[in-house]
Amino acid sequence: MSKPIVAIVGRPNVGKSTLFNALAGQQIAIVKDTPGVTRDRIYADCTWLDKNFTLIDTGGIEPESKDIILSQMREQAEIAIATADVIIFMADVRQGLTDADFKVADMLRKARKPVVLCVNKVDSVKKFGNDVFEFYNLGIGDPFGISAASMLGLGELLDEVVKHFDLKQFEEEDDDRPRVAIIGKPNVGKSSLVNKLAGENRMIVSDIAGTTRDAVDTQVVYNGTEYVLIDTAGLRRKSRIKEELERYSIIRAVAAVERADVVVLVIDATEGVTEQDAKIAGIAHERGKGMIVAVNKWDAIEKNDKTIYEFTRKVQDTLSFMPYAEIVFISAVTGQRLGRMFDAIDMVRQNQNMRVATGVLNEIITQAVAMKQPPSDKGKRLKIFYVTQVAVKPPAFVVFVNDKELMHFSYLRYLENQIRETFGFKGTPLKFMIRERNAKENA
Repeated sequence: MSKPIVAIVGRPNVGKSTLFNALAGQQIAIVKDTPGVTRDRIYADCTWLDKNFTLIDTGGIEPESKDIILSQMREQAEIAIATADVIIFMADVRQGLTDADFKVADMLRKARKPVVLCVNKVDSVKKFGNDVFEFYNLGIGDPFGISAASMLGLGELLDEVVKHFDLKQFEEEDDDRPRVAIIGKPNVGKSSLVNKLAGENRMIVSDIAGTTRDAVDTQVVYNGTEYVLIDTAGLRRKSRIKEELERYSIIRAVAAVERADVVVLVIDATEGVTEQDAKIAGIAHERGKGMIVAVNKWDAIEKNDKTIYEFTRKVQDTLSFMPYAEIVFISAVTGQRLGRMFDAIDMVRQNQNMRVATGVLNEIITQAVAMKQPPSDKGKRLKIFYVTQVAVKPPAFVVFVNDKELMHFSYLRYLENQIRETFGFKGTPLKFMIRERNAKENA
């Protein structure tokens, strides 16, 4: 089930990152009292009143600024607006209403998305409470006075935010078509790939990074099976600064990955695998999605008998946190090996839904323990009582032990490798929960 996306937008220096950190419960965004300091859009998974959602922290909006950083942040916020299901518009009670606030409010009205207006830095209701009423002039609803720094008024704000969730929209539908998100940096060939798979030019394809303005769902039939491709493509960009441009793909990827069963990370073979690729891949990994790495533009690479193995090793080194990822080498332009893409998607989906009988699973674990003794500490050795699979998509296992503090990460990785060697599970992450027998269930 995918989650609603909530974006915090507003001018620079009104406290968006402080609110983001307060709601996310951890110091994720860099906060500094200088406009334009939040350079990356950052996301976090949050829960309020048993409702889960993804929170996005944007850069600031400065509608008429010529400054390159602020103008880029404005575009960041525009994309967040396009992606979000609910928007928190933040203003500053101490600065009061500004022309920029009215400009931002106009942007939000045009977005036709639910907007919750909050007025930050109301540390004292007695001192600033009446000043909040001024923000009714924006004409986008009731203003909620809060103090992100002092954690005041956040409950009422979140109550209002979750009221706008259309949960039916996010429930699992009776649609069992494989949903495949095509993600990656700008200009690696995502739209070209979708065009080739669909057999028609549905996307605007250009050698200018970020020519595709919105994510688009494309239905494709291959060997009698219908697939839904979720194309995240690029974004409309005025700036040519590549370093800044690469950051814009993150939120599109979050939104697309939420809706997908299988994720295809497209990498440019001519550029090689990069740190940015790893950041984008991490979104799918964190959310337990099936993973395929499509190395595009393979036709443009000079090859010998070792090229494919060397490139595979580089991909596995950079994406070392997901050794399970299936790697395919393709060309979206020539159509080279595109049939393998669908084979890989089917294989990954099958592995995502694989169930292993408890008896067979415990035979493998018993053999693994016999081959490599579990870790011990201060004379007490880890004992594994039994393991059972409790879920699919991704496959999840509960490991019952005598003392979960003794389960070292490296030993759990060893057990995972033994399970993978026996059952495959290629292309899908595995989730493990360690439980103490007859103890409270704390992961």
